[in-house]
Amino acid sequence: MAYYPDWVADTFPPQKIDFHRFDWIDFAFAVPTLDLGLEWDDPRAPDSLHDLVMAAHAHEKKVKLSIGGWTGSRYFSNAVSTEDNRRRFSENIRTLYTAYDLDGIDIDWEYPGAKGANGNTWNVKDGANFLIFLQMLRVVLPIDARITAAVATMPFIGEDGKPMSNVTPFAKVLDWVLIMNYDVWGSSSKPGPNAPLRDGCGNSTQPDSSAAAAFTAWTSAGFPACQLVLGLPSYGYISSSTASRLRTRATATSKPKKAKPNLAGVDNIMNEDGATQGQIQYKDLIKEGVLKRSNSTHLDGQTSTIFTGANGFVRHWDSCSDTPFLRSHSTRQVVTYDDPESLSLKGAFAREAGMLGVNIFDVHGDTGDWELTDAVRKALGLVDQ
Repeated sequence: MAYYPDWVADTFPPQKIDFHRFDWIDFAFAVPTLDLGLEWDDPRAPDSLHDLVMAAHAHEKKVKLSIGGWTGSRYFSNAVSTEDNRRRFSENIRTLYTAYDLDGIDIDWEYPGAKGANGNTWNVKDGANFLIFLQMLRVVLPIDARITAAVATMPFIGEDGKPMSNVTPFAKVLDWVLIMNYDVWGSSSKPGPNAPLRDGCGNSTQPDSSAAAAFTAWTSAGFPACQLVLGLPSYGYISSSTASRLRTRATATSKPKKAKPNLAGVDNIMNEDGATQGQIQYKDLIKEGVLKRSNSTHLDGQTSTIFTGANGFVRHWDSCSDTPFLRSHSTRQVVTYDDPESLSLKGAFAREAGMLGVNIFDVHGDTGDWELTDAVRKALGLVDQ
């Protein structure tokens, strides 16, 4: 699975997706409005969604519409707050579902019972109201529609302000949830891992923020492992920093979803907007020449890919989070990211834990030969090793 964001349509039209490598594509995003309707992030989105559905269905693959996102969750609380609001909101979702011949709906509310982005409305009853809304949406949509949710590494927040200890009722109405195990740490003078697999050193300041911790939290609260999907990033963060090791975690208060850094060449790849727009796609690390890959042949004849930094950057491995990072002493930059090695470990974790699968955010961040995707597919046992 992977997300297809509407803002990449100009450079990465849906037809460039190799659908043989994916089962589901999530189109991001439609955004709830104050009047319980839905609007688009981008005026080109309707055409892009139409093209995506046509291309996917031509390959017998399926598409969900993702609603919300970090900057699009302002009015969720209002939309689910009353019976009438829930009904109208559900019906408006059904209208889009039918109009675009969709196969499912993904609710990316960031986050029920918590503020999330600046300007969001929220209520202590959000979690309970969200469940009632999902139950209604299940009735309103066709019986074969898939309904999913993108969620934090901890279960939904209850009325007491703490993660719910029992989310079993949600598992009865949701086909699966995607655990967004990314954006754990953005651009910072004291950078940390974007998507930690685990707290391997046992000293994390936020031990709940890793793939392993998220799996434990959700399953302990009653959500079946077979309905959990692990979110994987195809991007990383550029930081202006002299740090030689990674910190553990930032506070969950800033989560840029649409950062598109302007690369300034090999000598300095830090974009002007720093902490708020410091994202960089994996493919651009290769393109900019700061990350190199080569094949190594072992004595038994097997080959493996070796990754090294280049043009002043040195690749390091953070054993605490099982993620790589690049560091340039001369330009005082650190790049935290994921590559085929780290995503392979996450894919293997998902498989061994009995999870449903993985979902990459997003599909256009991979290389032209689908280096990240294929590494994960191998780890999941979907292609020959």
